[in-house]
Amino acid sequence: MSDQSSLDRRSFLKTAGIAGLALSRLSAQNRVLGANDRIQIGVIGVGGRGSDDARSFQKFGEKNNACQIVGVCDVYEKRKRAQAELYQCPGYLDYRELIARPDIDAVIIATPDHWHARMAIDAMNQGKDVYLEKPMCHTNEEIRDLVRTVQKTRRVLQVGSQTTSADQWWKARKAIADGMIGQMLSSQGSYHRNSVNGEWNWTIDPNAGPDGKGDDFIDWKTWLGPAPARAYDADRFFRFRKYWDYSGGIATDLFYHVVAPLNICWGQPQFPAKVMASGGIYTFKDEREVPDTFNLLADYSAGHSLILSSSMANGQHIPGLIRGHDGTIVMVDHGKFEEPTDFVSVKPELYRHRVNGEYQRDAVGGPAYEAKFGKEEIRIPVDMTKSMMEAHIENFLDCMRTREKPHLDVETGARAQAVINLAVQSYREGRILYWDERNWSASPNPVKS
Repeated sequence: MSDQSSLDRRSFLKTAGIAGLALSRLSAQNRVLGANDRIQIGVIGVGGRGSDDARSFQKFGEKNNACQIVGVCDVYEKRKRAQAELYQCPGYLDYRELIARPDIDAVIIATPDHWHARMAIDAMNQGKDVYLEKPMCHTNEEIRDLVRTVQKTRRVLQVGSQTTSADQWWKARKAIADGMIGQMLSSQGSYHRNSVNGEWNWTIDPNAGPDGKGDDFIDWKTWLGPAPARAYDADRFFRFRKYWDYSGGIATDLFYHVVAPLNICWGQPQFPAKVMASGGIYTFKDEREVPDTFNLLADYSAGHSLILSSSMANGQHIPGLIRGHDGTIVMVDHGKFEEPTDFVSVKPELYRHRVNGEYQRDAVGGPAYEAKFGKEEIRIPVDMTKSMMEAHIENFLDCMRTREKPHLDVETGARAQAVINLAVQSYREGRILYWDERNWSASPNPVKS
């Protein structure tokens, strides 16, 4: 990069920070939303995920007269123009112009991960509620900053892992709280799929770039934002999840859909105590930096473990379940955390012993457990009247009106983000890491409470 380019980039970041302060100071009075008011939404980042989110919100809004898309933003002119035409609304290359609009009540942020926290913080300081795509952010410091900004501004922030609004996690949470599995020991889950052409190798537009004309223009400097300065690289722009500067690969893109609902099941979101990770680039030996196969093991101070497996070159899942001393609860027997299930099952733990010369199997939890729950597998029905995405959108919009916490609030999101970030760092550094909650950071040594 030339000295002038570096100066331009530093000036942009400085301006963005100053803008955030100005927005917090000059924020207009927030509109009080009535039950029948249509919520005005802006979308920042309208690539694949962002355009899907916009379509889902618009569809929900048309069905329930609840919300509408009134502005879109993207650094790629083609995407910005197409979505602006689709929703017949203004389009922007600079997100600060969109969040400065006083008529916008909330924003959807679906940019690459390294921009999530900065944009969400600026939007909340401007008085906007935020639907923030997973992962919540990119660094440990950003976890802290997001939590503090939500607490300071009292804005509603919903992390966009829609599976957390599915009924099975909340049914599992109640079953665990009722004592159906006893002392919790470990949780397991997976995220597997077989990507024949290499995961995240999305189509590249060869004509697009910072020198592109008209629809082919990409504002590369803005796209980089807080990431290290680099010359334009189409693979990095269109396939950003393959690179550490902008993503954590499997961990941040996919494990978030597993760790977040498990935190809901546990009843109290928890930071990890110790995290380790393993894996490698075993199949997709292209330009990628992130592994195609990744495994996570974490211990929690409450006395249980988390075990996650994944590969982007094999599609066989393991059941999503939580083991306890008295029983096991299976939330997704097919193992796919983002797909619906019509029941969760509780399987009591039984032990075999002799009574008057005959073998008998009784509950590990004893007579009191048997009297309450019996010795047979119990199936708990799950409400499937709404899709996960519809339920997640409805929860977010309802919370905008009531000012209550959404299903995947910033505190729950922070706990999920911390274990994921530590796993990424553990893999990259090749060592076990410990969470230092006081400093919102990873430590190579056990942290004293």
